[in-house]
This record gives sequence, C-alpha cells and structure tokens, in this order.
Amino acid sequence: MTGASRVVVDVDGIAVSALLREARQPRAVVLALHGGAAFSGYFDYPDRPRLSLLRVGESLGFTVIAIDRPGYGSSAPHADEFTSAERRVDVAYGAVERLLASRPRGAGVFVLAHSIGSELGVRMAADERRGPGLLGLEIAGTGRRHHADAAGILGDWRHRPPNAGVRDLLWQPSRLYADDVVGGARIASRSPAYEGAVARTWIDTFPQLAPRIRVPVHYTLGEHERVWSGGPSALADIASLFTASPRVAVDEQTGGGHNLSIGLTSLAYHLKVLSFVEECVLAREEQASAAQVAERQQGRAS
Repeated sequence: MTGASRVVVDVDGIAVSALLREARQPRAVVLALHGGAAFSGYFDYPDRPRLSLLRVGESLGFTVIAIDRPGYGSSAPHADEFTSAERRVDVAYGAVERLLASRPRGAGVFVLAHSIGSELGVRMAADERRGPGLLGLEIAGTGRRHHADAAGILGDWRHRPPNAGVRDLLWQPSRLYADDVVGGARIASRSPAYEGAVARTWIDTFPQLAPRIRVPVHYTLGEHERVWSGGPSALADIASLFTASPRVAVDEQTGGGHNLSIGLTSLAYHLKVLSFVEECVLAREEQASAAQVAERQQGRAS
C-alpha cells in the first residue's frame, strides 16, 4: 500500500501543504490537525503504516486530509501572518475548500485535532459562520488543568516558557511507542512563534470557546498522559464545557500516552474515533431523511 499524496493549495496567496488519502465514494472527510513541533506526517508516520490515520481511514471509506497547520509546512514563510486566530481559522477552512473543490465529501467534514492543534480545531468548530456545518469534532492530548508531573517542568506558560523537560512529558513512558518513533524525529518541525501565546492562554481560552460548539464532540486522553490531568473527574470536567453540543463522548485510551496517533495503541484510538465519525454520518443521514419526510408531508398538506 502506497503512502499518502502530498498536495499544496493556494489560499489567498499562501501555499498550504497537506497529506491526502482519498476514498472513491467517501462516507465523510476527516480533517486532521497535528500538534506542535511536528507536521502533517504525524498522521502518516514514515514506514509505520499500522500507525497511520490516513491509511486506516481510507481503508474504511473515509477521505482523510492532514494539513500542515498555519505556520507549518509550505506556509512557514508566512508564519508572522498567523498571530490572529481568525486568520488561522480562515486559512484552514480555505485550504479545506480548495482541497475538496472537485472531490466528494460524503456526509461532510469531521475535524480531528491533537495537542496544541486542538486550539485550531476548537476554533473552527466554534466559528459561527462555518462551524455548525461540520460533522463533529475530536480533540485529544489537551485539557484544562496540567498534570501534577508537568507543574515543575512547564511552569506557568502564561508567564514564562517551558523548559527542556517537556520532551519527557510528551514521550514517556517510552514503552508506549516503537523505538524508532520515540522523539518523533522524522516528523519534527519548527513551531511558529505565535504558538507560545496560544500555549500560555489556552487554559483560559478553551472554556470560552467550548460552549459555542454545536456539533457532536469526542474527547480522548491517554491513560499515561503527563501534560494534562486525566481520570474520570477530568474527563467529566471537559465534557461539561460543551453545553451546546448535541452529544459529547469522552474516552481514556488504554495504553496511550500524549502522542496517541503514533503510539502502539494508535490503531485502537483511530478505530474509536472513526467509529464516532460513522455515528455522526448516520445521524446526519437520519436528519436528512426526516427532513425529506417532513417536506413530502407538507407538500401533501398544501
């Protein structure tokens, strides 16, 4: 099985790169947003096909697009233009529209976001102009409160940058990953400067954005997550934020660490998320069918 195709589209004069695996008649499109200090290859790790969200998604009938978030990949030369959150959202949506312009999208677009990439995913879903048109949202590797292990390493992101120990938080226990994956050297990328501000303000911004989301939400945290607090109370806390969502599901991924999509349990994680996407597809199909029935009944009544 060959790898994903690399594509580049122009969005208002900015080149946005992405990896793509396209299903012939997709059930839906999954838009994957990587975390910090990485690029889209996070979702299609080199020489590790079993870990690939793009490959398993395509095999199950979903088109999967992993864009290099604004300031990464081809858009890196324009990183200074993305200090505005609205600009990042506009460019991400613009990239999706151009990538799907001549491609079928099935029931619609579902956003899956990891770690600091969740900031963009949540903002896209909360956007009043286009967010309600999404099928749903998955966020992982993020939260509201830092894990106790992270306190001394991260410090207070709102006042000073994290120190070098962050690497251990992201990649330990190392037994959760294949030896050649630990550290993510083959998918590493320089982070744009604006992400420092995103990291410092996220714990305040997240609770403000979540209540605006009106699509189904799935939230996953690894059993061995060390950046964010886990456990039943933390999962329930996150679920309580999405007050306008018609459905909120939370899950602790057994055997998972921070980097859920390239760990040894990544296939299990991806299958769970894609199952949720399928449920969102079925719900939308049911809504469309109900609308058609109501329209026919109204026609007969008139």
